[in-house]
Amino acid sequence: MIEAKGPNAEQIHYWNEVSGPKWVRLDETIGAMIRPFGVDAMNAAKLQSGEQVVDVGCGCGETSFALAEAVGSTGNVLGVDISDPMLTHATQNRDRMNKLNVKFLNADAQTLGFSLGTQDLVFSRFGVMFFAEPEIAFANLRSCLKPGGRLVFACWQAREKNPWLAMPAAAAASHFNLPPGPPPGSPGPFSMSDPQRTVELLNGAGYRSVECHSVERKIDVSIGKSIEDTVSFLSQMGPAGSLFKDAPREKSEAALRSIHEALLPHQTSNGIELDAAAWVVTATRD
Repeated sequence: MIEAKGPNAEQIHYWNEVSGPKWVRLDETIGAMIRPFGVDAMNAAKLQSGEQVVDVGCGCGETSFALAEAVGSTGNVLGVDISDPMLTHATQNRDRMNKLNVKFLNADAQTLGFSLGTQDLVFSRFGVMFFAEPEIAFANLRSCLKPGGRLVFACWQAREKNPWLAMPAAAAASHFNLPPGPPPGSPGPFSMSDPQRTVELLNGAGYRSVECHSVERKIDVSIGKSIEDTVSFLSQMGPAGSLFKDAPREKSEAALRSIHEALLPHQTSNGIELDAAAWVVTATRD
C-alpha cells in the first residue's frame, strides 16, 4: 500500500482505511448502478483495437476489464488507483478472468512518473474528482498521452442533479450535527460539477477541444433488494456514509427511518428510481 503522503494524503488514507474496504463489499451493487455512465464514456472514447489505455481511479477493475475487451489482445490497459483494498480485489478478478492485457498499479495518478507519450487514451469513470490539485494532476496525465491522444472521463454533475447521492444524506441530516460543507471545487464527488470550470481547468493543463456532454438518467438504487436493504446500502454510500460513522444507535435508527420515508415516493415497478446526472468529458492532446 502506498504511503499517505503528498498533496493527496487525505484521500489516500480515506480510500484505503474507510471507503475502499466498503466499496469492495458493495462492488457488485455499485457497479450495477453506475455502469451505464461508464458505457457512455467508453462510447465517447471510440476505442480501437491495439490501443494503450490508462484507467484512472480504476477501483475494483470493472472499467479496466471492459477497456481491455475493447482494445483486444494487441492492446493494453493500466489501471491506477490509490486504494490497495480495491486493487487487491481487482487483481483477484483479473487472475480469475485471465485478463492478460490488464495490469494494476497502486499509485497516485497526480504524482506518478508516467512513461512519456506512450498512451492513446486516459480514461476514468468517476475517478478524477478527488485530486487536491486537479490542474497539476491532469497535466501529469497529459504527459503520458501520445500527440493526438484522448482524455475521456465521467464525473458527476451538481449535487441537486443527483438525488440518488444527495437525498439519503439530506434525509438523515436533521438527526446529526453537520460540519460546514467543503468549499466548491474541493476533492469529492461534486468537485467537477461546474462544466465551465472543468473546461478552464483542462485548457490550463494543456488539453484542447474540451467538451462536456450531459448524460441524465434514472438509477434504480434498489438493484432487486428490499427497501430496508436499500436504506442500509444508501446509508453507507457517498455523503450519507460519513454521517453514520460512530453515530449513537438512537440517532442512526432515526436517520434510517427518515431515509426510508424519503424513498417511499420513488418506488416503481422497476425498483426505487432516483435521478442521476453526469458529464462525459472529452479532450485531446495536441
